[in-house]
Amino acid sequence: MAVEEKWKANQEKVAFMKRFPGLTLTWDQVQGKTVEAVMPLSSKPGAAVLVFSDGSFTVVPPLEPEPWVLGDGLGVARQALEPKHPAAYKEYDRLVRTDKEALRAARLEKILGAIQNNLGQIPELKDRLRQLVDKWK
Repeated sequence: MAVEEKWKANQEKVAFMKRFPGLTLTWDQVQGKTVEAVMPLSSKPGAAVLVFSDGSFTVVPPLEPEPWVLGDGLGVARQALEPKHPAAYKEYDRLVRTDKEALRAARLEKILGAIQNNLGQIPELKDRLRQLVDKWK
């Protein structure tokens, strides 16, 4: 019986926490609010409770976005951020172009290397490549 009581008590506690007054669970709910305090969680380094001036709050994970998420964020927020950080966006655009060009060059090098490494083992490769090139002319 004690195990069931413990389980029931935990369920009630969790249900109450999820409906705790002021808890915000979507970003739409915090739009326009002023952060009054940021309180780190001891249980998860980097995570924190954001307390807003109206008494509402939310719990956020560590602010360490993956590079692809950060890039997506810079794109999504560009309209709002670029007027405030034009030089940073200019440099970011330059780095994106450089990265794309490096990726293109690396792919080309990899394809050419694969062809060269397989010519001896696949004799018909030369003929197939010629046919492919002739088809594109």
